[in-house]
Amino acid sequence: MPIADVPSGASIAYDTFGEAADPPVLLVMGFGAQMISWHEDFCHMLAARGRYVIRYDNRDSGLSTKFDAHPVDMTRFIETVSAGEIPAAQAMIPYTLQDMADDGLGLLTAMGITRAHIFGSSMGGMIAQTMAITHPERCLTLTSMMSSTGESEYGQPSPAAQQALFSPKPADRAGYINASEKEAIWASRRYTDIDGIRELAARSYDRAYYPAGTGRQLGAMILGGSRAEALTSLTVPTLVIHGLDDTLIDPRGGKRTAELVPGAELILLADMGHDRPRELWPAIIDAVGAHTTRT
Repeated sequence: MPIADVPSGASIAYDTFGEAADPPVLLVMGFGAQMISWHEDFCHMLAARGRYVIRYDNRDSGLSTKFDAHPVDMTRFIETVSAGEIPAAQAMIPYTLQDMADDGLGLLTAMGITRAHIFGSSMGGMIAQTMAITHPERCLTLTSMMSSTGESEYGQPSPAAQQALFSPKPADRAGYINASEKEAIWASRRYTDIDGIRELAARSYDRAYYPAGTGRQLGAMILGGSRAEALTSLTVPTLVIHGLDDTLIDPRGGKRTAELVPGAELILLADMGHDRPRELWPAIIDAVGAHTTRT
């Protein structure tokens, strides 16, 4: 597994699919998830469209840098944010969403890639938006999937999905895998695949079980704030994809993103929740393949 040291101070694990001579597509994963959540078959299908596909572990997940020296008391952090004491909350979190965006761009630099198509999912969509806002010269296109703008009025989880997201998981392997079935609450209802959810949980546990990182990622995401104003002046060609069955980031998050970005294309997929079911890969890859012909 290649690992690149990037200027933002992290070491980023990554792998690639396809030919380096093809247009690069950087896949940015979401909250608490490792790059293997971008299934290998999905990556191969996208690469078969003539794209050089790069997936990577965000900091504090997978095989990338862990910020163990900065433990976060999440109860105290949430209380501090809720009290409006933002500077104090910021002092608890060792990095920002911008730092996470700089990790991805730094990886491209380390690979000798000047510009790429950026495709982010969930929190990865927020990171991808941040890349496009702050470094549009590095982004050929932006695809923001099942994500939102950082505005509290849009893209909120249902109570049941929020409870499942923040419920502590057992530390033992069997318990962790069994608990992953709660994720079905936000999965695509028509295509819910419990065996697939359990398989990914097992692979993730065996590859890099690291629950401590999720608190810091969550803090960076919460403190990222609204990107609404910046999105209104975004010049990067933008595609927004969202599932109409999404209960973790409700579809208004995607609709609002497309509403704000000038010229953005919005695709709402029926029967898609907050996941990437294999049955919908052709639709997603068709859309991204067409979008990434733009330079």
